[in-house]
Amino acid sequence: MWVRGPLRSDSDDGIADESDATPPEADHPRAAPSLLARVLWTIVGAVCVAVGAVGIIVPGLPTTIFFIGAAAAFSRSSPRLEAWVLSLPTIGPAVRDYRAGLGMPRRAKIVAIAMIVVFVGLSVVLIDATWLRIVVGIAGVVGVIVVLRVPTKSEPQRPDSPSSA
Repeated sequence: MWVRGPLRSDSDDGIADESDATPPEADHPRAAPSLLARVLWTIVGAVCVAVGAVGIIVPGLPTTIFFIGAAAAFSRSSPRLEAWVLSLPTIGPAVRDYRAGLGMPRRAKIVAIAMIVVFVGLSVVLIDATWLRIVVGIAGVVGVIVVLRVPTKSEPQRPDSPSSA
């Protein structure tokens, strides 16, 4: 349960209970309290959107994770910007699914792992410095482990598939 500030009680005994807590609908539950904090969270969100947008174009640079970060930052600064990220037609559903704990579709996991393997493999082959090869290789392994740990979203059966008959 989200509680903003101390529990309040109108009773004389000074004991507060959960029914006295501020409900999360009262105002945005994670909004930063000060103007400076909200501005900083907005900047963090904008940087995440910018890097995520670059990730749409640059192969191997993740996109979704930066938009998840942007939504988290905007949730602390601007409900309007958070709603904008969540309403984006291509990335919004993935961010909403992540927040709901639904995971990634199997096809997206396969593509993500394949992209990591291909681009980390190319990087390791093309990099001259041994220490940098090791760092890139470790980063690739960590990336694959992270993708594998994300739950796999169950995909609905299509009515025309043979298993639904």
